[in-house]
Amino acid sequence: MISPTAEYALRAIVAIAQSSGGAVVTPTIAEITRVPPGYLPKVLQTLRRAGLVHSKRGLGGGFTLARPAEELTVLEVVNAVDPIKRIDRCPLGIDSHGTNLCPLHKRLDEATALVEQSFASTTIAELLAEPGRSTPLCQPVKPIDLAMPSKRGT
Repeated sequence: MISPTAEYALRAIVAIAQSSGGAVVTPTIAEITRVPPGYLPKVLQTLRRAGLVHSKRGLGGGFTLARPAEELTVLEVVNAVDPIKRIDRCPLGIDSHGTNLCPLHKRLDEATALVEQSFASTTIAELLAEPGRSTPLCQPVKPIDLAMPSKRGT
């Protein structure tokens, strides 16, 4: 449905949103989201370039949301890293079909439109507020754990 990169971006945004406004460093985001640590910086920089997160280097630095989680939709996050692709022309390149999609491709595009609408109407805050026993897309963490990467072996 969505690419691994889009899911990684959603996990990262959720982890940052859980920090209650505090900056979260990349190693911590990687640890709690289980996003590959070598790939996460690329995802975070793409989110930064899209204006969804702010980054600050140095002591007290890390990533914060650029807007409140209540204003940030799942669709914005997904489209920032790997936009949802709609079917507007025959994917098989059949000239006679052009923009007049066959019944199969029309239904596939309609399903994609429903997903897009659902993502557009769901905020990150709603994901976090939804009752359940598990944290969306992340390992459960204590608020204090978000500011600093874990110290293994100490």
